[in-house]
Amino acid sequence: MKLTKKSHSCVVLDKDGRRLVIDPGGFSEEDAAAGADVLLITHEHPDHFDEGRVRAALEARPDAEVWTLKSVADQLAPAFPGRVHTVGHGDAFTAAGFDVQVHGELHAVIHPDIPRITNVGYLIDGGEVFHPGDALTVPDRPVDTLMLPVMAPWNKISEVIDYVREVKPRRAYDIHDALLTDLARPIYDRQIGGLGGAEHLRLTPGASAEL
Repeated sequence: MKLTKKSHSCVVLDKDGRRLVIDPGGFSEEDAAAGADVLLITHEHPDHFDEGRVRAALEARPDAEVWTLKSVADQLAPAFPGRVHTVGHGDAFTAAGFDVQVHGELHAVIHPDIPRITNVGYLIDGGEVFHPGDALTVPDRPVDTLMLPVMAPWNKISEVIDYVREVKPRRAYDIHDALLTDLARPIYDRQIGGLGGAEHLRLTPGASAEL
């Protein structure tokens, strides 16, 4: 499987000629969802779900499908009947050769005065990759590659480090990093890498790694 990092929280997985894209949002490239056979959306916030990008991907590929939570599915399903699937915590499905399990229920707390919305994470191929969206969800099985939200209005670095320690992945790749300046990245690399207990890695947008 090849992992390609797009800007912010969007990642692309390619395997056996099929493509899975997670969270092509407004902070990601215009073509972040292009060529997708499978689109997974963790929640409705615009930095994770850009309706225009997703619609363009579905229109370009008539066999492409979306799996997501209800708040996003309701926006897409009328225009793409039979191609948009609503999922929640505990669901499992196979799409384009990828086995997917759904974990989590709520977005992390941004502030007590802001109501929490639904958020789900996706565990791919039995733990090969886990993308939590905007939450620090711990799956009930081992994770090889954790997509790690490093900088958000809802987290701090001590929580990020403790999350890596709790999940215990073999490796962790940064996501949710559009708000993190290049000046601060070495601090995050040093602290997460030194204290998290797992290999901590970072890909520039467009770069890939073989898993």
